[in-house]
This record gives sequence, C-alpha cells and structure tokens, in this order.
Amino acid sequence: MVAVPDTGVYPHPDLKDNLLPGTDVSGSGDGRDDDNGHGTSMAGLIAAHGDGEGLGALGIAPKAKVLPIRSRLIDGEGDADELAASIEWAVTHQADVISVSAVAGASVRLQRAIRSALAANVVVVASVGNRPEDALVGYPASEPGVIAVGGVDRDGLHAQISVTGPEVDLVAPAVDIYSTSYGGKYSKGTGTSGATAIVAGAAALIRSRYPDLPAQEVAHRLTATAIDKGPPGRDDEYGYGVIDLVAALTADVPPLGFESPSVTAPASTAAHGDSDDNSTARGLATLGVLLAAGGGYLVWRRRRRAGDPPPRISR
Repeated sequence: MVAVPDTGVYPHPDLKDNLLPGTDVSGSGDGRDDDNGHGTSMAGLIAAHGDGEGLGALGIAPKAKVLPIRSRLIDGEGDADELAASIEWAVTHQADVISVSAVAGASVRLQRAIRSALAANVVVVASVGNRPEDALVGYPASEPGVIAVGGVDRDGLHAQISVTGPEVDLVAPAVDIYSTSYGGKYSKGTGTSGATAIVAGAAALIRSRYPDLPAQEVAHRLTATAIDKGPPGRDDEYGYGVIDLVAALTADVPPLGFESPSVTAPASTAAHGDSDDNSTARGLATLGVLLAAGGGYLVWRRRRRAGDPPPRISR
C-alpha cells in the first residue's frame, strides 16, 4: 500500500480500482477528491491499472493500492504541519511506502514524523525539488534514510530542472511524463515529483516481490542495481544512478546486514507471483521507458560500502 500525501486523488477510471479511502488533513473527506491534478497524476504513475482492455494509463505497480491523503500541497510546495499530519496518518494506517512529491520546511513535527515512519519500517520516497524555485535538496528528501529522487530527461541525462546535491540517491524520468488527471483526463508534467512517484511504484513492486524485506534493504536493492551515470560512482546529479527495475527485481543483491536475523537475502529467481512480473512489464511499456526510476538509502549515504556490488555502467 502506497500513501500519497498530496492534493488528493480523483477516482480516475484508470485508477479507481486501486484507490482506497484515505483522509483530508486540511478539511473533511476521504482524500478521493482533487481539483488540482497533481496528486492524481502521482497516483497514476504509481498504480494506474488501465481500462482492462489494453487502453488507458498503467503505472509502475498496477496492482498496488493507493492511500490518498489530501492536504494543501500545491505544485510541489507543502505546509510542513499538514505534511507531518499526513505522514503520521499514513504510518498509523500501515502504509508500506510513502511517496512525497513535495518539499516543505523541516519543522520539528515533520522531522519527528519522518523519523517515526523510517523507524516503523516504511519506505519513504521524496523529491529533491525543482529549479529555479529550489536551490538545494529540500526536506524531507534531505533527511537521512529518505530516498531522495532527482530526475533525468528524455535522453537519460540529468534534467536541468532537477536540484543537485550530496543527498541525491537515485534518479528517474522527470521530463514530459504523462499520467492520469482529475475529471478523468490526462496530463503531461515535468519535474522531480513524477520521478518520485515512479520510484515509489518501484519500491511497491519490490515490497510485493519480497514481502519480508526490510525497508532499508528495499532501498539498498534499488541503489545496488542502479545504472551508473556521470562520473564513476555516486555523484551529486545522478546519485548512485538510474534504476534498472528489472535488475532490482531479479538480481542477487547481498544484504546490508542490518535486517532482522530471521530475514534472509532473497534468491534472484524468487517471485511473489507471475502477475507481479506481468504487471511490471506492462507498467514499463506504458511509460515508454526501459529503465524505470527508483531510489535508495545506504546507511552511509555518501559513500558505497566496500562489500556492495559495483555501480552498473551506463549503456
């Protein structure tokens, strides 16, 4: 289940079957309303299921459930206290992944909420921010443990709109991204918001395929299998690289070693179900990318552990 704290999520025909009742932290309602379109677009990138007849939008994880949380997050800018309330509600309602396509002030309450989510084994994904409005990686992306997502353009190169910095973990497509919108319409957007939603969908697929994998290991699996871009190793534009979703789902990735002793590293061929594989392929084809974008967290997020798999080389 992926929580989407945003402008709400309209029950678009391509998305409604995956849309759960949520909440509105700024008023009344269950989150299934959106007069802005931003939240509906993010939810579609994560879990749109199409119309069942080969038409419509498909997200990265077309069988994931979306938990909509409506607040005054307009065009990627959020109120810190409302975002904190959204995170708290998502954790209380047992979200597996929280997708934050916004930046906000690092208030004491918001920092506490984010850290509580991480402590509760929730994968938290957040956008680094967009230029020129943002100069530095915003919060909560700058919080250690949060997957900080930047963007690449249609050529797979650093998107000029994407903020750079030492906190960037990975990058995903962020330019001319089509998705669902309010009123049953579709929209095209550019920004790290969309890249973040794509990463959240990828994290949902990993959690579905490997249900016992801790949140840290989910993020580690994404970073360890990423395709390196820019200078060798981690850099401030691409982080650890662009996610290779197929590798993230199938590669034999050594664990960080910080998970519960009862949890073992997944075998490279272990699958949660054939339907997950089919949904993955359909989602990738719909987005028109061979590399779906994701992000990851390493305990030492500014350097790769000596025992980690080497970065994959750009191809």
